[in-house]
Amino acid sequence: MEEKLFVLGARVDNGVVSSEYDIPPSKLGTKEYWNDTYARELQSFKDIGDVGEIWFGVQSMTRIVQWMKRQNIGEDSAVLDIGTGNGILLVDLAKAGFSNLTGIDYSPAAVELAKCILEEELLQNVRIQVEDFLNPSMCLSGFDVCIDKGTFDAISLCPENSAGKMSHYVETLHKVLKQKGIFIITSCNWTKNELVNQFHEGFELQEELPTSKFQFGGKMGNSVTALVFVKKT
Repeated sequence: MEEKLFVLGARVDNGVVSSEYDIPPSKLGTKEYWNDTYARELQSFKDIGDVGEIWFGVQSMTRIVQWMKRQNIGEDSAVLDIGTGNGILLVDLAKAGFSNLTGIDYSPAAVELAKCILEEELLQNVRIQVEDFLNPSMCLSGFDVCIDKGTFDAISLCPENSAGKMSHYVETLHKVLKQKGIFIITSCNWTKNELVNQFHEGFELQEELPTSKFQFGGKMGNSVTALVFVKKT
């Protein structure tokens, strides 16, 4: 099991290491890249039982689960993992007692991998489905909590119309969340201020979660940004 952390820092924005506002496109923003990546990880899981990469590391999942527990979020709350990948975050949430979990990914290989891992963990009540968050089905709605750990970052790296897709992401998020629903996002591409600006229509910042820090250009910065938003009424 490999942990991976991407840092695309080029400046410090109010103490947070940040990329440029106009992030250059990357293959990490393409569906083909993720299909290939998860096809390889699926085969690796079948061959040697390796679940694959944990984006932003184990601590990123622990941070989310512990925050949800501290906030006394009901264990039967409807939780959506946007871009679930290998589904490891859902495994942690299920083991923490959360029982109404859904994971979506636009990569069929990722969904198959997540299903295999959940079956291995004997977690059969977690829903996993192939779904493009930018083109959601009618049934994708009514969630109390939505979690994003790298998906918004990937969309921002899309070579085609990334700005339009990011805007559409925010619109979809507003549709699938209940009133006063919670959105938890972890990003290595965007600072706190940038994310607040990206989600200002329809969402209000509730809390910034502590993340690891390091020094950059004589200033202290965060390697990732982790924020909690609440859907405005």
